[in-house]
Amino acid sequence: MDKTYGSPQEAVADIGDGASLAVGGFGLCGNPMQLISALHDKGVSGLSVVSNNCGVDDWGLGILLADKRIAKMTSSYVGENKEFARQFLSGELEVELTPQGTLAEKLRAGGCGIAAFFTLAGVGTQVAEGGLPQKYNADGSVAKASEPKETREINGTTYVLEESITTDFGLVHALKGDTHGNLVFDRSARNFNPLAAMAGRVTIAQVEELVQPGELDPDSIHLPGVYVQRVVAVGKDIEKRIEKRTVQPRESYEAQREKLEA
Repeated sequence: MDKTYGSPQEAVADIGDGASLAVGGFGLCGNPMQLISALHDKGVSGLSVVSNNCGVDDWGLGILLADKRIAKMTSSYVGENKEFARQFLSGELEVELTPQGTLAEKLRAGGCGIAAFFTLAGVGTQVAEGGLPQKYNADGSVAKASEPKETREINGTTYVLEESITTDFGLVHALKGDTHGNLVFDRSARNFNPLAAMAGRVTIAQVEELVQPGELDPDSIHLPGVYVQRVVAVGKDIEKRIEKRTVQPRESYEAQREKLEA
């Protein structure tokens, strides 16, 4: 039951060219950066990646994208990466845009053995009707567009059928994990990480703190070890970037407050 690996490099050693990956994170929060970096250093290419977004130009999945290691992205939001837009519009990258809630459920359902499900999201749009560009030619014409999906009326409401997602590997980040693979996530860093872990046939979890079985409160475990095949400790002293700062320095805030009170 000991699922620990000695390093991120060892944990991703068997991920080869053309592999499919489900990767946790939302923006730059909860990115399994040490696993992504190890995969980048390994030099694999032709990857099909499922993740909420693709990082930024120099962080997260963006480092794989920048070196053209990703052939296809399945995402819900990609607006923070200029290189992503360039590759997509120039025909270098295939992109399957998916409503965010649908993407989350595709991953969860895949991990639960549910082949497909009906949802309201996307009905009456190109998501259901097809024609959404997925890959362009170099001249800007559409090389590949989405296919129409099955719809069905249930109790007077139209739903679209969405197929679930499973991938060869899952890469996730957790605050704590034990050697059996049970994981605890830190607040909003929980985001897509449990879902990506569920969807991966072989899931690799990098954890800030590795503990022994029994040290985690069973009622506090967010993801049971049955979904995790490999665990690697990366320590707490790791860089965690902020995508967009939306707070002011304390000095600036206090000066404005004093001005208003005066």
